[in-house]
Amino acid sequence: MNKTLFTLLVLAVACNSSQKTVKEAKEQIAKKADPKEYAATITEAELKEHLVVYASDEFEGRETGTPGQKKAAEYIKKEYENLGISAAKGDGDYFQKVPLELKKVPNGSITINDKAHTIGEGFLTFSASEGSFEEVVYAGYGVEEGDYSDFSDIDVSGKVVLIKAGEPKNEDGTFVLSGTTESSKWGDPNESMSVKDELLQSKGAKGMLYYDMANFQRFNRYFQYMKTNNSGQMSIKTADKDKSFAIYLDSEIAKELLPDIDTNHTPSIIKTSLTVATETENGEIDSENVAAILKGSEISDEYVVISSHLDHIGVTADGQINNGADDDGSGTVALLEIAEAFKKAAEAGNGPKRSIIFLHVTGEEKGLLGSQYYTDVEPIVPLKKTVANLNIDMIGRIDPKREGDRNYIYLIGSDKLSTELHELSEEVNQKFMNIELDYTYNDENDPNRFYYRSDHYNFAKNNVPIIFYFNGTHDDYHRPGDTPDKINYDLLENRSRLIFHTAWEVANRDTRVVVDKTSK
Repeated sequence: MNKTLFTLLVLAVACNSSQKTVKEAKEQIAKKADPKEYAATITEAELKEHLVVYASDEFEGRETGTPGQKKAAEYIKKEYENLGISAAKGDGDYFQKVPLELKKVPNGSITINDKAHTIGEGFLTFSASEGSFEEVVYAGYGVEEGDYSDFSDIDVSGKVVLIKAGEPKNEDGTFVLSGTTESSKWGDPNESMSVKDELLQSKGAKGMLYYDMANFQRFNRYFQYMKTNNSGQMSIKTADKDKSFAIYLDSEIAKELLPDIDTNHTPSIIKTSLTVATETENGEIDSENVAAILKGSEISDEYVVISSHLDHIGVTADGQINNGADDDGSGTVALLEIAEAFKKAAEAGNGPKRSIIFLHVTGEEKGLLGSQYYTDVEPIVPLKKTVANLNIDMIGRIDPKREGDRNYIYLIGSDKLSTELHELSEEVNQKFMNIELDYTYNDENDPNRFYYRSDHYNFAKNNVPIIFYFNGTHDDYHRPGDTPDKINYDLLENRSRLIFHTAWEVANRDTRVVVDKTSK
């Protein structure tokens, strides 16, 4: 036989054999990579073992910044060390410090054209502020989106700006922004004030005077409660002493500034003398998020963040401990078990393609502060590289409305930003778990507004697709009765496995889920 031809034939056979071997190896790995094998490691027994410790009296209700919360953070850290899952921060520290401060109810007054008003009597504020001004800029609803802007002909930099609740409407009663009867975030009673305040800050405004007669009494009740109990409002500490202030006005003071404010929507300059003088005592709070990471095997620079909050509400005035077994002990231990399942997969050579961040945030009960710090101040990994956030907050109990129909979980937000994520979630559940996915609280018109009330929202507002897993409230919500013995561990197991399967699919897809909607 021709030597050259013989050599080519040998090489061809060898290459074919090599290709076959590689193909067989890939097929073998694919056969091994059955997520059910790893989901099965999430068990009732281990969830309970974690929770009876985590929600015990020893942790004193895990209130943000207290010794009990510190014990909770240490417990979580040690579990990741035991699992061999690395710290997410590059310096090897599992703790992401979250600088917080507790602002007591301020004292002081505002003076308009020599007429003084005492705080708590016609106006409210929750922070210290001072300054004298010779004019106030009226910016109508304080809205700017698309082609609509209340700021087209006015400059608010360095100024105090008066705005009112709501958003612009057409003559037929529809909203200008949507063209329908559906309001936007600018008119949402739970979100509009913060959205408008953020816009004013971005424009350099010195302060906001906010007129919302419909909600003023709600603000006042909160203010009076804090004053009576000598409590305070916790927030992320800022080094910027020139941060703008926010003052809430009742009808009398708002109309003292602009008599026809209810019907006048045209921005203008109000020539008036305004002096603001309020002061408060602030105390520093030391707290931290806990974050671990399992590096992706192929697309390690893209991330799936699975989150839960590690804090609860602490001890009542009469010494009763709010253990928070469901809120959010259930989410915390679920996240630990999900992390263990992914780690076992990685040890078997079936690690996720994308990196997984296991994020336990502090200060959720104080206003989503830990997740806000993570998303808005110091993201450990880039938000633009964050594919999705799966947030777990209360998945161990049964909503009383669901008694006798227990195989369910409420899903919130899965369709808000990504149709693809929503469809993936449905398909994964149908394939692996067959839990009823109840979207009752996903309704924009639901009065509970749960979409805005847990840590996923800070990701969603930054256009990161989210799913919020939730069992609903119950009689022990934020009460001492939320204890480990009342957890339905079989449901906690099933729901945790569902979240694992969903995270597995999101992390192992060839392409990241598509964002085809915008955050409201």
